[in-house]
Amino acid sequence: MKDHSNKITLRETLRIHWRAFQDVRRFCGGAAFAVPALHAAFSALSPYVTVYFSARIINELAGQRRADVLWPLVALTLGVSALLTFLTGALYRWREVIHAKYPFQENHLFTEKLLSMDFSELDKTQTHDLLAQIRQSENWSAWGLYQLFYDSEKLVQSVTGILGAAALTVTLFLLPVPATAGAMTLLNHPAFLFLLAAILVLATWAGPMFRSKADEYATRLSENARFGNRLFQHFGYVVSMEQRRGMDCRMYHQETICSHYAKLSPFGIHGEFAAYARGPMGCWAALSSCVSAVLTGIIYVFVCLKAWAGAFGVGSVIQYISSVTALTQNISLLLETLGKLKSNVPFMRTVYEFLDIPNEMYQGSLTTEKRSDRRYQVEFRDVSFKYPGTDRWALRHVNLRFQIGSRMAVVGENGSGKTTFIKLLCRLYDPQEGEILLNGIDIRKYKYHDYMDLFSVVFQDFQLLSQPLGANVAGSAEYDRERVRQALTDAGFGERLAKMPDGLDTMLYKEFAENGVDVSGGEAQKIAIARALYKDAPFIILDEPTAALDPIAEAEIYSKFNDIAGDRTAVYISHRLSSCKFCDLITVFHDGRVIQQGTHEELLADESGKYRELWNAQAQYYTKPTEA
Repeated sequence: MKDHSNKITLRETLRIHWRAFQDVRRFCGGAAFAVPALHAAFSALSPYVTVYFSARIINELAGQRRADVLWPLVALTLGVSALLTFLTGALYRWREVIHAKYPFQENHLFTEKLLSMDFSELDKTQTHDLLAQIRQSENWSAWGLYQLFYDSEKLVQSVTGILGAAALTVTLFLLPVPATAGAMTLLNHPAFLFLLAAILVLATWAGPMFRSKADEYATRLSENARFGNRLFQHFGYVVSMEQRRGMDCRMYHQETICSHYAKLSPFGIHGEFAAYARGPMGCWAALSSCVSAVLTGIIYVFVCLKAWAGAFGVGSVIQYISSVTALTQNISLLLETLGKLKSNVPFMRTVYEFLDIPNEMYQGSLTTEKRSDRRYQVEFRDVSFKYPGTDRWALRHVNLRFQIGSRMAVVGENGSGKTTFIKLLCRLYDPQEGEILLNGIDIRKYKYHDYMDLFSVVFQDFQLLSQPLGANVAGSAEYDRERVRQALTDAGFGERLAKMPDGLDTMLYKEFAENGVDVSGGEAQKIAIARALYKDAPFIILDEPTAALDPIAEAEIYSKFNDIAGDRTAVYISHRLSSCKFCDLITVFHDGRVIQQGTHEELLADESGKYRELWNAQAQYYTKPTEA
């Protein structure tokens, strides 16, 4: 365990939480803090109002019992109490709505960051690990932005409570014990008052300090807690509840694995948290409670002694005991809350480590030329690339030029660099060496989104949304229905579309609709291809999107695509070489390099070439052996 508490200053605590306050207010609105703060203030003041008027009424009942004084006091007490109760209740309901909305609004902050992040950063495991840490910290004990959201109320409550209690307490020290009280007049001596004040301050400080000591263990155990929570969430929810895992769980009795990892949880009776709760963490918490109890006893003794000596009436005893107790409790709450915020700093560091991930990819300033003839020429000029965090070159010295309006196939074994080549072409990454040119200009000089609009891509791991079919294809709720229908037909989905219960308005999957339709892997791939067709970009790229189809269906789609692509430049990546025979140019990748280029016939004629080797390896599964 790492103890970060000695590295956290009050200045950093206030600075990072002030920044969080501004961020939360930006995506939640001003009411997110204003309403809970008002509720906390009224909740803190309400008891003092009741205590103050109750003390006046009791003093009057124990004294002169004047009706003209009592009845107005009773009426005022009831009226003010009723008003405060109404306001507090109304604010509470408003506060509860804000609390219910908060998780979704907070999620908007992280979603906004993910959507605006460079893909090169989004693609890193470290980025998703940071986000997972943030989520797990929130889940197991509301650390991070959640902590600020709740502790801001406690700050307002404690400060308001201190001010209210101080106003009712000050006369306790100003009202003297009468001289006729004999030895009890010692309570008036400045030295006694100073000693009492010192004891109160010491006890008020010690309680929160001991509580903070206990809370520090939460920070120390945070890494193990996050890991334990991830185990619980994955094996307790994901594995058992996801539909796609159901068959494997039953066939291989994977519930035994879930039970095994459940026993590793740090939150169990034999876990680390229980061990520390029985040890130092529990001791510090117990000391905090003891100090609070001792402090309450001291207050009772002092107030009762002054009342016994005749300094004030019996009604004031209630006022002073309540107000002094509340004063020390609110001071303790203030110090505890500051300690809690200090313990929250390591979790906030993780939040801003994620939110401060920089976008380093140059966005460009040139507008891409809008050409009706689609004559865009792309050239790779001595391009080399390796992924962050590795020394292995994924692509090395790639030189390649696209022929405008041509059909090019990219083939090669797994790990040869085919998908990396597409990522660089679409500028999801920038190469470390060399340059990629569009009509003779480095693509980094073009406006990023303008350049990306030139490409329609169907990736290997494409995703469809749980939304209507037509919206999935168009990428929008408003779209040209005839164009969507034509794109689906061209992609080979026409017959299935005719059977859809609501046509283009049929919901895919069942997350948001009971009558949603589950589509097979092959059907989903056809919808993804239709989406690429609907975009109607000058370049269309298929990165093995037909893997779930049989070879005949794949060949049929590719043969249709030759006509559908029209004057667009098309790039196909496929493991099945037979599907690429119709292409004008076939490029063979191996170990991140382009090792062969040519037509199917030219490459097959090279007996020592990689393409012929791959072709023969696949052909043996589709040809019958010659009988002897």
